[in-house]
Amino acid sequence: MKAVAWHGKRDVRVDTVADPKIVEPTDAVLRVTSSGICGSDLHLYEVLGPFMSAGDILGHEPMGVVEEVGSEVGSIRPGDRVVVPFNISCGHCYMCTSGLQSQCETTQVRDQGKGAALFGYTRLYGQVPGGQAEYLRVPQAHYGPVKVPEGPPDERFLYLSDVLPTAWQAVEYASVPDGGSVVVFGLGPIGQMCCRIALLRGAGMVIGVDLVPERLAMAARYGVTTVDVRDQRDVSAVVRELTEGRGADSVIDAVGMEAHGAPATWLAHQFVGLLPQALAAKVTERAGVDQLSVLYQAIRTVRRGGTISLSGVYGGMLDPLPMMELFDKQIQLRMGQANVRRWLDDLLPLVRGDTDPLGVEDLATHRLPLDEAPAAYRMFQQKRDGAIKVLLRP
Repeated sequence: MKAVAWHGKRDVRVDTVADPKIVEPTDAVLRVTSSGICGSDLHLYEVLGPFMSAGDILGHEPMGVVEEVGSEVGSIRPGDRVVVPFNISCGHCYMCTSGLQSQCETTQVRDQGKGAALFGYTRLYGQVPGGQAEYLRVPQAHYGPVKVPEGPPDERFLYLSDVLPTAWQAVEYASVPDGGSVVVFGLGPIGQMCCRIALLRGAGMVIGVDLVPERLAMAARYGVTTVDVRDQRDVSAVVRELTEGRGADSVIDAVGMEAHGAPATWLAHQFVGLLPQALAAKVTERAGVDQLSVLYQAIRTVRRGGTISLSGVYGGMLDPLPMMELFDKQIQLRMGQANVRRWLDDLLPLVRGDTDPLGVEDLATHRLPLDEAPAAYRMFQQKRDGAIKVLLRP
């Protein structure tokens, strides 16, 4: 089969590899019909290479049609159309039954000190082959894959794999009061859906912050008050003006360590990229290679007693936090990988009906064949051609 494989920094290729097979009785094999490129895939493309091996298959946002199931898989069968959560969870351990599927005790990558295994995301998370491929082996298929109806296009359901539950959890963790205000930093796919979900769930004002014109324009179409950081040096001052001088009730950081446009981040990433792989891995995991400018802005922007929700990925161990300010402002801080299965009961009714209240069919800007993945990664990483969300079709 064909699959998108990592071969080095900014070097992804479409390789021919062996077809996946059933290995465990809880496995399934999926014929992939669509797979997204996620903003966190760009971390692999740029800075997390020390945790990758040449030939690793990328992708953690797949859906498709079941080809084969193991003997212990009873919830799905060949021919079913399913979407696959990005985290691999068993459904029966303490963490899963507590709604923390991203910490699944069955698939935890203990030798790396990490939570549940993820598709296509480094040896830190199990080095499980990903879904940017023609076929995908799905472990824990008795619980993970979710059957979806025939008929509507893939885009109606594909984002249940990651984008929608990640955004839903970010809004849930933000604890936006009814009719209250929330600022969303970063208007990529997650940020866009955070804005739409916050409005759907009763936020009175949603303020979206970014520097990419196409992202700002998309958010504005959905009733978001946008702030272009190219025009505003002090976002927190703008937010105070919009919120009676108090600051936002809640802030969502949907940027994380990517922080494009931040010179310190770029320099740190280039430095790490020059190191031998083993040393680069230690520096990335144990030191600070993040740019915390967005998190600092979030802390300045949230009101006293407010809540900050982090959905953007941070990777450094020694990132300095302004603890005095966090303590003095009595800020609540919540974060973590999305517990995908926990939120699907809330999300499924919003995507399988006749209407499209979250505009899921108005998120992808590019739909490309799998063979064009290398060009798609370059375009997405460089934010060219209005790229906001890129989908690959095998």
